[in-house]
Amino acid sequence: MNRRRRKKLTHQLFAATLAGDAVRVRALLKRGADPERPYDDGATPLYLASVQGEAEVARVLLRAGARPDTESEGDGSQGTPLCAAACWGHTEAVRELLAHGADPNLREDHGTGWSPLRWADNGPHPATAELLITAGAHRS
Repeated sequence: MNRRRRKKLTHQLFAATLAGDAVRVRALLKRGADPERPYDDGATPLYLASVQGEAEVARVLLRAGARPDTESEGDGSQGTPLCAAACWGHTEAVRELLAHGADPNLREDHGTGWSPLRWADNGPHPATAELLITAGAHRS
C-alpha cells in the first residue's frame, strides 16, 4: 500500500474511532487500515477509543491486532489504553482491554508513571478499581 493511501486510511480510522463508529472502524480495517498506526499527534486508535470509553470500537481494534499495552506518545494523549480508560472510569473499555491481555499493573510513561489502578482510585472510580483488582492489579 502506498504512503498516501495509508495516511488517508489512518485519518479515516481516527475519524471513525472519534465518532464511536465500530462498523466503520471494522470496514476500514478490512480495507487495510493499521490498528497500531499512531495518528499525527502520536495517539493510537486504541488509546483514543479507550479514553472515550468506546468499548465496542476497542474490541474491534483489539481483534484486528491492536496491542492492548501499546503506549501513545502524543501531546495530551500519552499513556496506555488501560490507564486512559481507568482514568475516566470507563469500566466496559477496561473490561475489553483486560480480556485481550492488557497488563493491569503496567504503569504509563514507560513504567515510571501511574498505574491503571492509581488512575481509577484518583477518579474516584471504585467500580473500575474493583475490576482492576479482580484482574490482579495491586496498589503500590
